[in-house]
Amino acid sequence: MKTFYTASRVLKQLLHDPRTLGLVFVVPPVLLWILKYVFNNDRLFDSIAPLMLGIFPMVMMFLITSIATLRERRSGTLARLMSTPLAKSDFILGYALAFSLLAMVQAVIASVVMIYFLNLNVTIAGGTFFAIVAAVFSALLGTAMGLCASAFARTEFQAIQFMPAFLFPQLLLCGLFAARDQMTSVFYHISDWLPLTYSTDLLKRIANNASWNNDATKDLLIIIGFILAFLILGALTIRRQEKP
Repeated sequence: MKTFYTASRVLKQLLHDPRTLGLVFVVPPVLLWILKYVFNNDRLFDSIAPLMLGIFPMVMMFLITSIATLRERRSGTLARLMSTPLAKSDFILGYALAFSLLAMVQAVIASVVMIYFLNLNVTIAGGTFFAIVAAVFSALLGTAMGLCASAFARTEFQAIQFMPAFLFPQLLLCGLFAARDQMTSVFYHISDWLPLTYSTDLLKRIANNASWNNDATKDLLIIIGFILAFLILGALTIRRQEKP
């Protein structure tokens, strides 16, 4: 009940913040629309468009979650909550639940817009349902990483600075720009430990394979493992309050 209360409070705050809602629900589809015309029907876009379903929601949820959670700490809200029987795990799980609901809606909107409204020549052999599932879990991964990153930042600016450290190496090594098996041995083995690698691999499998297979199941389970690990790390390291 404490977790659900926290999630309900966060959702009520977000519903009264139209700018954040616009950033969550409007920006990813707009970025996909812009990319469509930037590539101007280039075949390269047809191949990377399904991967964008995972990357855009993950980046957005990372930013929003990390900044919002840190603001709770800096404003003293977390310290006041901790004076009640609310545990750190209740706080983290409540935030994770609230932002996960947002992440799910965001991923569904971005997926539907890309597949049905942009008139792309994108082939998703595995079907729309599995593409949306992969996008949702990628957004949940961004939420979990954002909660974890907020525990190490002291200001909102630092939370934004964590994005290059958390996300940019993953974007470069996940296989989006170059196949991982074409990378040097060092970078290939590093990419094995990056969560976005498995999100990208999962979306590639769904785009190219007509049926769900064991490799897709393995990728999904690894993503879930990363989500749980980041949530646990965030619960263990989060501080009650930051000094102004």
